[in-house]
Amino acid sequence: MNTLKFDQSSSGGGDSGLPPEEHGRDNSIALDLERYWHEAMGLKYWLAGIVALGLVLGVLVTLLSTPLYQASARLEVSQVTADVTNLDLLEAEGQISELQYLNTQYKLLVSKFMATRVMDAGNLPRDERFRNAFSIEDEPRIENAIEETLFDNVSIDPINQSSLVDVKFSSPDAGLSAEIANLWVQEFVAANYEKRFGANIEARDFLQSQIAELRERLADSEQELVEYANANEILVLNAGGETGSESAGQTLVGADLQALNTALAAAVADRISAQAAVVGGNFPSSDPRNELLTKLSEVEAELAVLRANFGPDYPEVQEKQAEVNSLRSAVSVGARSLLRSARIREAELRQQVEAVKQRFLGQQGQGIRYGILKREVDTNREIYDALLQRFKELEASGAGQNNIQIIDLADTPVSPYAPSLIQNVLVSLLASLFIAAAVVYLKVVLSQTLKDPEDVRRRLHLALLGAIPRNTEGAMVDRIAERSSHINEAYTTVRTNLNFLTQDGAPKVLMFTSSVPSEGKSISALGVATSFAQLGKKVLLIDADLRNSKLRDTLKLHDYDKGGLVPLLANQQGNMASEIIHLEDFGFDFLPMGRTPPNPVELLAGDRFSQIIEAARGQYDQVLIDGAPMLALADAIEMSKAVDGVIFVIQTERIKLRGIENALGRLQRSGAKVYGAIVTKVSQNNSAYGYGYGYGYGYGYGYGEERDAEPA
Repeated sequence: MNTLKFDQSSSGGGDSGLPPEEHGRDNSIALDLERYWHEAMGLKYWLAGIVALGLVLGVLVTLLSTPLYQASARLEVSQVTADVTNLDLLEAEGQISELQYLNTQYKLLVSKFMATRVMDAGNLPRDERFRNAFSIEDEPRIENAIEETLFDNVSIDPINQSSLVDVKFSSPDAGLSAEIANLWVQEFVAANYEKRFGANIEARDFLQSQIAELRERLADSEQELVEYANANEILVLNAGGETGSESAGQTLVGADLQALNTALAAAVADRISAQAAVVGGNFPSSDPRNELLTKLSEVEAELAVLRANFGPDYPEVQEKQAEVNSLRSAVSVGARSLLRSARIREAELRQQVEAVKQRFLGQQGQGIRYGILKREVDTNREIYDALLQRFKELEASGAGQNNIQIIDLADTPVSPYAPSLIQNVLVSLLASLFIAAAVVYLKVVLSQTLKDPEDVRRRLHLALLGAIPRNTEGAMVDRIAERSSHINEAYTTVRTNLNFLTQDGAPKVLMFTSSVPSEGKSISALGVATSFAQLGKKVLLIDADLRNSKLRDTLKLHDYDKGGLVPLLANQQGNMASEIIHLEDFGFDFLPMGRTPPNPVELLAGDRFSQIIEAARGQYDQVLIDGAPMLALADAIEMSKAVDGVIFVIQTERIKLRGIENALGRLQRSGAKVYGAIVTKVSQNNSAYGYGYGYGYGYGYGYGEERDAEPA
């Protein structure tokens, strides 16, 4: 074994690091806020420039803007009350809540309807003063431009807990602002009046014309009805039917026919009664000849008694018989006389009925026409009465009082209300702060590199073995060899964390690798080896980066390029002890790489590398291997098969996390055990995440932001 006294003053270094002082983060949100804060600190000059530019723009906008004058007129908007004279309740305004009503009026106040009305009322398309104030040129659609100008410059300001509202209009002309504001409220009051009572006025005018027309129509129909009745000798005795129409049965001829029919029926009944009297000798109960029948019965009874007592020849019997015969003759003559008079009366009545019937049949056709005319008269009269009644109701309701009143007209403003320097500066300040915050947010979101060492746990799901600060105080190897340096302390913390990886302490054989070259894996292997050696352990550091050895350059071992690991891998019978160099200044043994081989993967893929590692395992307390970076190569994967585990080295703010995840994925899929990661070149900004300098020892190093020129 060769012993080499290392000249620290001649060595170069370019790596830096920070020890993993653990500051517990119970709240990830707080950690994220810290990250945003320190990103902002890193961009503080840019952010200050954005804020300053915003303030300057705010001032310039204020100075270059045209002064605007705002005039304000005040309205009182009262809720509409129910009109007690409106019998039909044309508008159910009482059912609308006051809030809904006020909100509706506020919307109407700033509607395009009002803009159009104000434009027409003020004849603004021909108003040169208005057009010059807003720079409106003659164009085909000038009305639309004026309406949009009015709509954009009017505003309302309802007064809380009241029904008052201020209508404001702004323009470059103070007098014009007052005129438009006053015109606006006046037109709104007029529009509301027309809306509420314009319908009543229009309805009354319409009803008046309709009533006059119906009056003439009713008179014409009545005149036609009378003339038709007179011409056809139709005399109506009474109104007929529930419909108010007239029929033939209600005329004089009909009444006559009805009376004759009744008399004819009575004559027929009398004739039947008289005929019954002739046949049966019975007269009607009211006929005076019933006394003859009574007298006849009495005389016949007396005759029967006399005949029974004295016989038929008795003179008195014969007298009674003569009396009976006389009474019977009188009854018979009376019955035949009654029948004859009844038949005569019946015949006469039948003749009269037939005559009246013919007249009635002739009048039936005339009655239909008469009924039509009569119904037309009745219909016209009903419509006329209804319209007249409605007209009287509208007359009673009248126009009413407007529920919207002008309280104060706008006065000509004395001073402009805009632009406001304070307001513009505040707006520009808020806008610039928002832009600055957006820049910081995008910087954090779009940054795909590792800035916070805690991302090793959060994003990569690895143990954080240490964070190495950036070195700005000379050669890196000098800081590693110096026990009191902050770099040495950082690697001491890494060594301590390695001792807690297993129950037996640090894994005996560890390989250091990274995603790409120059992330600090070689310096980290050197620093950890030095820390283990300072602990009194027998340590071997193997330079196994067969493609680009950084330890050879860092330790200035260019004279040892003939022996080393490569000859041992190529010569199956080589002696490892003869190739090892003892670095006195660091206190550990070092196996250099040797010359650069043309086939690194083939050398590492065989069993020889595992044999060398097993031999070293038996001779040393700790074996550390500076392996090749992952890249797209298989060197590190082949070496990982012979070691107990892998330490992954990551430089802050260099490699995207996705590339690191891919490299770790390749290692883990090959079966390698990755114990954790070391984060290197942690700057002041990164230290703010919880890995600050000093470590409680008060060294007080003044660390800068510069990067080392020499990669490690």
